[in-house]
Amino acid sequence: MADWRDLIRDVRDFPRAGVVFKDITPVLADADGFAAAVDAMAAPWRGVALDAVFAVESRGFILGAALARALGLGLVPVRKAGKLPAPALARDYELEYGSDCLEVHADAVPPGARVLLVDDVLATGGTLAAALALARAQGAYVVGAAVLIELGFLGGRARWDPDVPLEAAAAY
Repeated sequence: MADWRDLIRDVRDFPRAGVVFKDITPVLADADGFAAAVDAMAAPWRGVALDAVFAVESRGFILGAALARALGLGLVPVRKAGKLPAPALARDYELEYGSDCLEVHADAVPPGARVLLVDDVLATGGTLAAALALARAQGAYVVGAAVLIELGFLGGRARWDPDVPLEAAAAY
């Protein structure tokens, strides 16, 4: 099998003119590529004491669920506003193309739970920073974060807490 990163395709002018979007759907559609990508994301966290994966909507759900399964953990969905049925904590954030809000159930994990944040892409860092704030507001201890792709030229890592490990399986 070719390197799973070779399956990522560039889509020009999406979602707006001038943007080159890194499309991971070919990775997800290829069984071997998907498995290799999940293995690459899981590698830094094998043997680390964790209680749950906090997966960010929407593509983070796909990767987070697979990663949680690979690491033998449960999954906590971090959703867009208004999608969770029980009382939730919320955090507004800025992203590359505007603003949004994330929520997590207020009782998703007990205080002190050791969690791993998972998303598909680290771009400007707003989404992951909001997920970090939500996990901490819940009383969770964030052991680290895993992303499939880091777009380093957008500076997202600068918004990240330098005391919390952040691992990217591929970087551009």
